[in-house]
Amino acid sequence: MTKDRIFDGIADKFAKNIYGTTKGRLRHSLLCDVLTPFVNQTEKPLNILEIGGGTGVMSAHLASLGHNIVLTDASQDVLEQANELLAPFSNVVIRHQYLQEIKDIQNFDLVVCHAVLEWLEAPYEAINTLYNSMQKGARLSLSFFNQDANLFANAIYGNFDYIAKGMKAKKQVRLNPNQPLSAMKVVEYCESIGFSILDKSGVRCFHDYMRDISHQSAKYEDLLALERQYHRQQPYLWLGKYFHLMLEK
Repeated sequence: MTKDRIFDGIADKFAKNIYGTTKGRLRHSLLCDVLTPFVNQTEKPLNILEIGGGTGVMSAHLASLGHNIVLTDASQDVLEQANELLAPFSNVVIRHQYLQEIKDIQNFDLVVCHAVLEWLEAPYEAINTLYNSMQKGARLSLSFFNQDANLFANAIYGNFDYIAKGMKAKKQVRLNPNQPLSAMKVVEYCESIGFSILDKSGVRCFHDYMRDISHQSAKYEDLLALERQYHRQQPYLWLGKYFHLMLEK
């Protein structure tokens, strides 16, 4: 159907790599933080669509707040893990779908699309599709792998040949995003098609650059506090290995 990347056959590795590491824990905590003002203490439960929700960790968080969740993913394998995690929640529906197959986006108050764009063949086309499909006043929580931070990190590591070759690996590692996106370019594009930006922040502005990686675990709570303090501030937000936008149509 498309050249989009899905995680059939490597669901266990995917889950371990994302949520079994400090980088995954930190990313999830920070994304929960930035969602909090928009999902806590709402007048009534929100209808939330999570696109590319994977193993269901974010959907579980949102469902625990009382919202009605539809989780979609293109990988049947990761949805098997989501089914297990989300079994206790009666307010969650799970659907095996590609983003391009979702026909009811206009029915949702909030669309969550985290760490999806970088795996798509046509990420900007996907943003445009979401905008055109959403109802007026609906919101989009969008996060993606930040190409600007990726270049910065590779410069720090001394990977100059890799940068010179456009940061394209000879052999594509299945858990390496194939379409990292420039945070500034995505911001500009979202505004150009009509989105209003309600909030923007970096995700992991410091964690991935630490010289002593043992501190990522040994000083995790201090690191999390620092990330929370600075992840919305210039210039640090642009250094987030992932970037988050809360958008409104």
